[in-house]
Amino acid sequence: MVWAVVKWGVAPIILIVVALTLTGKKTFHVEIDIPAPPAAIWAVLTDARAYAEWNPVFSNVAGEFREGATVKTTVKEPGKPAVVITSQIVTFSPGRELNQFGGVRGFITFDHHWLLEPIEGGTKVIQHEVDRGFWVWFWDSDWVEPAYRQAGEALRDRVLKLHQG
Repeated sequence: MVWAVVKWGVAPIILIVVALTLTGKKTFHVEIDIPAPPAAIWAVLTDARAYAEWNPVFSNVAGEFREGATVKTTVKEPGKPAVVITSQIVTFSPGRELNQFGGVRGFITFDHHWLLEPIEGGTKVIQHEVDRGFWVWFWDSDWVEPAYRQAGEALRDRVLKLHQG
């Protein structure tokens, strides 16, 4: 009798958690045009040691940007202590794409892309991220796109400073 209550009482909860895990998804997308060639942007974007000098969101990167490598990135969310996240470099395509993936599968993962597209007079820089998992239903992510916009502007400023100066 007790087993039947536990079995049927727990099963709906498990189904709800599985459904939330499988359907939890948030997408973030930010673009900025930078009047510089992709190579100049790529040089700044992949210089992990210099992030602390220019990036207000991804304030520190430990590791090397290369396909298959693991990097630890310090992320500053407004009004909260900085956190260190670990990601793996999935795609490292010089001058075109840097793709990092991390998180805890089922709970929350992120798939973050920096995409560089040549345009007349410079480069369109796109940050595109998809977060998945149970926790995205409960996480207040309103800060993410503004922060990514801020990181894009800081990238632009750093590239222009180095490229023009």
